[in-house]
Amino acid sequence: MTRKLKTAAAIVLGMHDALVSLTGTIGGLTFALADRRMIILSAIITSVAAGLSMGASCYLAEKTNDNPHAMRAGAMTGVAYLGTCAFLILPFLAVSNTHTALIMSFIMAVVVIFACNWCIGHKSGRCWWRHALEMLAICAGVSIVSFIIGEVAKNFLGVVI
Repeated sequence: MTRKLKTAAAIVLGMHDALVSLTGTIGGLTFALADRRMIILSAIITSVAAGLSMGASCYLAEKTNDNPHAMRAGAMTGVAYLGTCAFLILPFLAVSNTHTALIMSFIMAVVVIFACNWCIGHKSGRCWWRHALEMLAICAGVSIVSFIIGEVAKNFLGVVI
């Protein structure tokens, strides 16, 4: 695998993980919390912790595989994660209605998925839209399952916010 493809893979790893985890998190927070500032605070804390973790995990995995560019891969994964999260949090900073902000964030996630896959497909000559649809299906599926688990856990624990 060429260095450019490895870099693209590291970016996709960080971006996709951010899309899946943060859309699930902010979706659950939006329905669980009424306070927009709490949603933003929770999303920022989650994003930074998970972004640093993703970058470190990618670095360690690449180092284990004797990749001489392990540091670069880890950094690219972490930066892609944090950048994607920042992009997804922006609607909550710009719009006071949390449900509108959530819809805007989900739309932005779809745009990120299609734009990233178009760029990679354009560079690699692969059919980009199939990968985009697959990534979108995975992202939506994991987000829905995460939301359901959150609702079940909230009811099971008797949490009322």
